[in-house]
Amino acid sequence: MAEKNNKKTYWPHMIVGFLALALTLSYWTVKSASSIPVQEVNQYMMKYQQADIHINEILEMKQAFDKEYTIKVQDVETMVMTDNVHSNRPQPNVIKLQQGSNDFTYNVIRKDGSVVSDANVSFLLTRPHSRRDDVMIENVPLNNGVYTAKGLEITKPGRYTLQLRVALGKKIGYSEIAAYLKP
Repeated sequence: MAEKNNKKTYWPHMIVGFLALALTLSYWTVKSASSIPVQEVNQYMMKYQQADIHINEILEMKQAFDKEYTIKVQDVETMVMTDNVHSNRPQPNVIKLQQGSNDFTYNVIRKDGSVVSDANVSFLLTRPHSRRDDVMIENVPLNNGVYTAKGLEITKPGRYTLQLRVALGKKIGYSEIAAYLKP
């Protein structure tokens, strides 16, 4: 009988060790996740939460706009992106940006080819996954039949998104075009 009492069991120590490991990993996970900043998305030129709540109305207004009108960007140079050549998704050519001042010209035309001159047009220059460097122009002026966002200073190389919102009554159209500034 004395021999049975001398046997040591290690399972209580293993349970305590696993609990300590689980608590340590849980603390590390929470600490590392909370240190990463969360960036909001600029989809449809509004906060993600607002776009999510009103997505049905947004899509209805966009569909009504697309039936009657077209938005086209003009006088831009495009470049072929080769950073993800193994992707199965088609990649459209992106707009090539210039270091310094950039101007973006848009045509808003009816399906019959006539120019729309009474639209409320807003422009947003943004970077994917960040709102820190956003440049918003609430009322883009109409000059010679085109809407032009002038004098946008771009200094940081990388990816950008050019977004345009055109409101005509209850019809709202959106244009979202990828752009890139080479380092």
